[in-house]
Amino acid sequence: MSTQTYTPVANRRSPIEQARFNMIEQQIRPWDVLDTRVLDLLATVQRERYVPIRYQNLAFVDTEVPLGFDEFMWPPRVEGRCLQALDLKPTDRVLEVGSGSGYLASLIAHQAAHVTSYEINPELARRARNAMLNNGVNNVEVVQACGVAALDAAADNWDAIVLTGSLPFLPEAWLQRLNDGGRLFAVVGESPAMHAQLHMRVGAAFTVTALFETDLKALHNAPRHSAFVF
Repeated sequence: MSTQTYTPVANRRSPIEQARFNMIEQQIRPWDVLDTRVLDLLATVQRERYVPIRYQNLAFVDTEVPLGFDEFMWPPRVEGRCLQALDLKPTDRVLEVGSGSGYLASLIAHQAAHVTSYEINPELARRARNAMLNNGVNNVEVVQACGVAALDAAADNWDAIVLTGSLPFLPEAWLQRLNDGGRLFAVVGESPAMHAQLHMRVGAAFTVTALFETDLKALHNAPRHSAFVF
């Protein structure tokens, strides 16, 4: 975890660092990511080291980055807004459904105590593990399994849950997996009308905050509305 406070400076001379600086100042800040802890993290954790070699030119671009298998990294601004909304604490235990490249799990790991990340695709799970190992991230467990099934069956509760794919609705049972004060980030809706939401548990009650509109690929095995047959 970085110990410095993020301060925008213009004297970054290497092309990589200039691109990272531009990503933060031109994409992430304008999208209302103002938490200095998050900005510092995005300036420190090397996003390009989680991007496939053939797409290195997209590492700092405001777009989804292909990972293969019809999977994608989120745009940087979405990663920033997610982290800011979660407001993670050093004692938090976090569940991520959908490891992808491992980059988001790495960001979360710098702010939390431990991350359990489920990835249904064996090759992506392998890549995510290797990327985090190569970048010194040792408090993330990547589990190669269906995260939706794990959520449905889990007995554990979490301080934060992140769903990296969209779903048409959020099952009430998943909210019960949160500890008191826990937060769940999800993108809910049907393409193209989806909304990122932050759900929070307060005792036995739950609150929901609408964050922004977006359009994400569906979570593998996401629950679907029942079809009525007349």
